[in-house]
Amino acid sequence: MQLVFDRGTLLLRGNLPDAGSLPGVLWDPRVRAWRAPAFHHVELVRELARRKVELHDEVRPQLVAPQPAACPELRPYQAAAVAAWEVAGRRGMIALPTGSGKTRAAIAAIARTGLRTLCLVPTRVLMAQWVRTLGEAALGPIGEYGDGRRVEQPVTVATFASAFRNVETLGNRFDLVVVDEVHHFGAGAGDEVLEMCTAAARLGLSATLPEDAARRARLDALVGPEVYRASVEELAGRYLASFELVTIWVGLAPSERQAYEAEMSVFRPVCRAFFDATPGASWSDFVAAAGHSDAGRRALAAWRRSHVIVRYTREKRAVCSDLLLRHRDARILVFAADNDTAYEVAREHLVQPITCDIGPKERARALARFSTGELRILVSARVLNEGVDVPAADVAIVVGGSQGSREYVQRVGRVLRPSQGKEAVVYDLVTRGTFEVRRADEHRRALASG
Repeated sequence: MQLVFDRGTLLLRGNLPDAGSLPGVLWDPRVRAWRAPAFHHVELVRELARRKVELHDEVRPQLVAPQPAACPELRPYQAAAVAAWEVAGRRGMIALPTGSGKTRAAIAAIARTGLRTLCLVPTRVLMAQWVRTLGEAALGPIGEYGDGRRVEQPVTVATFASAFRNVETLGNRFDLVVVDEVHHFGAGAGDEVLEMCTAAARLGLSATLPEDAARRARLDALVGPEVYRASVEELAGRYLASFELVTIWVGLAPSERQAYEAEMSVFRPVCRAFFDATPGASWSDFVAAAGHSDAGRRALAAWRRSHVIVRYTREKRAVCSDLLLRHRDARILVFAADNDTAYEVAREHLVQPITCDIGPKERARALARFSTGELRILVSARVLNEGVDVPAADVAIVVGGSQGSREYVQRVGRVLRPSQGKEAVVYDLVTRGTFEVRRADEHRRALASG
């Protein structure tokens, strides 16, 4: 039997009774051969060996390995995370809070295995950050796929989008795949990147992994199970800055309350009817089902309008102004619901917005000025949520918009970069009598669990 790599898949050529029972294998009549997704490579080789089938495995070409590198010094929890990953067969996901050094753990995994490594990251900004950090770890020249560059090296960093475009050629050229912000996968969109890679060793990194059972099962298959977790509460005070979480309860003005209740009166009955009829369904199930009926579409539209009402109310506006004045000597990150709100805050207080509309060079300049203290306040919607190194901030004001616990934990992590004697404070502005109350409870539980 011959096994070869073909544009992100495996082709199995030769006569083999019951080949269709092999992992992931299907008959492809176009080429008259058996075909399987590339990520089944190890399983296929193992199963064929068990069946005592003579195999010519031509999937992986002979390529240059990374130059040997010393393993970086690790904190106890980082060392435990890497050890757990190795015990699990070099497959699995690590959940560590923002600012706790997930990238350093990944560098240790690369150095200890000595494998050709493809690091996948969601954005160009993170790609540049990873390239810089890996270069500082003396892993040799670092390849880049993304932002107009296509350079392969034994250790290469690629954006999700660029990897998707090039995986047909890159898929069999690496033995370890490191996935930063791995929670982006598991929902179908983009999963082909991981399906089309032959790498047996896989390491997923995230501050908070998805809670949805179907997504977790999918990630388990593509990357491996969760092998290690540490929460913000476990690390705060020693490895992360000590912090105080302050919930500030705000109300709605009469006109805001009237508008909010009007929208919720459209949304609630449809939502309640769906979950009564389908116990155990998820929010994504509801969204998918709602799109198939006029009532469902009206309910979703009302739900979106209710969020617009709550995102930056009159009282939130006043409280935000008061907090910015109270902490006039601190470096502050303000997190808004969306770009429109971020720009509102920026205009009202003449502060720097950091949004997806701003190019990477301007963003880098703003972060540098924030680091030196020339800028004291940054306001963002989602750009600062994931991975981007933000110079040490002392105060975070969460005005709104954190849809899920993952976003919230990431936002809190922005002010938890440790420094001598640092005491961070996070203000969470929560509107009474709205969906924000339940969400605030979920966020607090998420901080405790990871």
